[in-house]
Amino acid sequence: MTGTKVFAQADINLSTHWYNRASYNPAFIARTEYLYIFSNNRHQWTGVEGAPHIYNVQVSEYIHRLHSAVGLSYVNDRIGLTRASNPMLSYAYLISGDPHWSLSLGLSAGIFVRSIDGSLFEAGTINDPSLNYAMERTISPDANTGLEFQSKHFIFGISATHLFSIGKADHLLLNANHRYGYVIYKNNNLDLFYYRAGIMVVNRYNLTVVEGNMLIRFKHPTGLLQGPREIFDLGISLRSSRQMTFLAGLLLRPDLRIGYAYDHSFAGGYNRNATHEFMIEYRIPTKAASTIGRCGTNDIRLDDDGS
Repeated sequence: MTGTKVFAQADINLSTHWYNRASYNPAFIARTEYLYIFSNNRHQWTGVEGAPHIYNVQVSEYIHRLHSAVGLSYVNDRIGLTRASNPMLSYAYLISGDPHWSLSLGLSAGIFVRSIDGSLFEAGTINDPSLNYAMERTISPDANTGLEFQSKHFIFGISATHLFSIGKADHLLLNANHRYGYVIYKNNNLDLFYYRAGIMVVNRYNLTVVEGNMLIRFKHPTGLLQGPREIFDLGISLRSSRQMTFLAGLLLRPDLRIGYAYDHSFAGGYNRNATHEFMIEYRIPTKAASTIGRCGTNDIRLDDDGS
């Protein structure tokens, strides 16, 4: 007989991460002077008892005079008998030597709490001696780091999560170190729509996943004062893990977006229970923001692609 040790869904798996990369790269929060609020809720394999359920919320703000951003995030992840929570504080510093490019460096620090509740076992044999029915819990320090470069049309980023888990991937109650690299092309020069295409490589201990994404955001002309107004977006993602995601977003107002993602798996037997993900994004620009201009006594919202 042979046995193979596997560690299943380790880092949180979110399909709407193309809207918000802060969950795996803290450098993302160094956005142009926004108070930025983002939350998503993922229900995986609906109808399956103990299926993954993720809740994620992030708040950050850029401080213009310090060229820095600070943020707070909280992740709650439930899978079967396990529960994980991950509160983090984030800091990012924005380096910009030219108005056409920027480089941001980010660091997140906090704690990672994971528990396994053995009392939830529904074993076929009552009091099976091979099972541990006790509650196990660990609280450990946690940290993520990354950098992101942006130009007019390109975004490049690299990051690493759960730095204190490096070399401890076999520990059941810890989260394995993950490494990310991505490149995104964006074009916001068109009057009626904005589009971007990206590719990301994720290494999760002994598993590497490649994901590609294409997203189109449609606009509506509103005149010279406000410029084009974004209305809704549609997107699609493909992963080497034989998954496809359909994305849709709707702007209820210029700074408020809601979104939905649906995952489709090409592996047999997985699509009988759908996976749904919902998100909300709220951006509040400050008076000092580079996206706000002045014309006489009026504030003018300058062109901004939201990346």
